[in-house]
Amino acid sequence: MSKGPPEDSLLANIMAESDPYKPTPNSKSISTILSEARIHLDRLTPIAAHHLLNSPSNPPAVLVDIRPTAQRALEGSIPGAMVIERNVLEWRFDPQSDARLDVAGRYDLRVVVFCSEGYTSSLAARCLQELGLWNATDVIGGYKAWRNEGLGGVPEVIAGKG
Repeated sequence: MSKGPPEDSLLANIMAESDPYKPTPNSKSISTILSEARIHLDRLTPIAAHHLLNSPSNPPAVLVDIRPTAQRALEGSIPGAMVIERNVLEWRFDPQSDARLDVAGRYDLRVVVFCSEGYTSSLAARCLQELGLWNATDVIGGYKAWRNEGLGGVPEVIAGKG
């Protein structure tokens, strides 16, 4: 059983005085959080992402599928995309992490993230930017938009851990 916050804490005071059906001070809706994340992203259409990922580039670019296993099984996948589920994304791409992938040793890596429809991927790409991966972005419309464009795969990247 949870004890809750200490009685003398600021949070306890706010909770005691607030309506449980109204947002607390400084809280944000997911719509606001998403909009704030997207301000920092140079989001790519599926066609632009496909072109980037199929062209030689410096810095290198990788396509990352953050959808859970069940969603990939239901919807399909993009050949050559790295599968890094959302719950471990930051650890795999932080150049300072002991759990990082070999490909993630540089801060200018172009990490192009996609999810099912392009919402979670925006939040994930912004988190990567906050780690210093300033080229991180996502695919507008996600996997479903990629599939609707009839696009093929991308060159495969070996995702060994560093």
